[in-house]
Amino acid sequence: MRILLSLLVLAAAATSQAQERPAGLARDDHVPPEMPETRLSVPGGEVVVRVASGSLALPRDRVLAWIEQSARVVAAYYGRFPARHTSLLVVPRAGRGVSGGRAWGHRGAAIRITLGEQATEADLKRDWVLVHEMIHLAFPSVPSRHHWIEEGLATYVESIARAQQGRLDAVTMWSELAAGLPKGLPQPGDRGLDATRTWGRTYWGGALFALLADVEIRRRTDNRHGLQDALRAILAVGNIETSAELPAVLDIGDRATGVPVLAELYARMKDAPSPVDLDALWRELGVRTNDGGVTLDDAAPRAATRRAITAPPPPAVPSGEPR
Repeated sequence: MRILLSLLVLAAAATSQAQERPAGLARDDHVPPEMPETRLSVPGGEVVVRVASGSLALPRDRVLAWIEQSARVVAAYYGRFPARHTSLLVVPRAGRGVSGGRAWGHRGAAIRITLGEQATEADLKRDWVLVHEMIHLAFPSVPSRHHWIEEGLATYVESIARAQQGRLDAVTMWSELAAGLPKGLPQPGDRGLDATRTWGRTYWGGALFALLADVEIRRRTDNRHGLQDALRAILAVGNIETSAELPAVLDIGDRATGVPVLAELYARMKDAPSPVDLDALWRELGVRTNDGGVTLDDAAPRAATRRAITAPPPPAVPSGEPR
């Protein structure tokens, strides 16, 4: 573990200058000091919530409950919340629902989330944006050419994490992935993930990488391990507040699962388009698409893998505070 940590520390010096950080949005810079705060204790950390000026239809306690529930979903997936201290700013805007968010690790973990002033309980119940942004906290900051791994993991893991905790049913989860993942397939003229900056390849191409890794890790380990184990191991060494080179981070995940799936998949997909037969993958997993939805086939060859992906994780063994 000391060797792996050294890899991250050495990489930080090489990549800190290359990171594209928005100015003025550090944890202590992007909210006025006089803004009232609420401290939420979550497994492995604390979320300090501030609400910017505006008029929310929902009571503050319901907004806080949504934030805490989202944090607990993420903590359950990773075994703890990704950062010891996270500053979260809620910005009211006209309209309904959650319209956007962003996470940073510069000078401390921080999230800014935009919430509609007329948002309802139903809007918060079906929200995925806050979980997505909190998942960003769990992966080290990598050079901008690897932005696809940051967005792709957040896109993939948020649905899995919510399904594991019963906040999203499995049929809906697989239906959303079946609808979204084709957007990540290489298009004419595309190169590998490191060199193609389109929205589809960044978010859904990265999510496709995550699904392929999850399925292959489980195939090689007879479902003893999955991508979740790799990501928990990576978090044990560094989070968004740590800068690193991607190959070193993937090596940590591969060591945790005992199979070099992440490194091999990255070598295959980083420079070349690497088409994927999604129809064949869905048949193997037992995800049958029909009229815009899916049915799940438990007689499929890898139905056990599909079920394992959404099974609730075992309780985490305490391993110290997040870095």
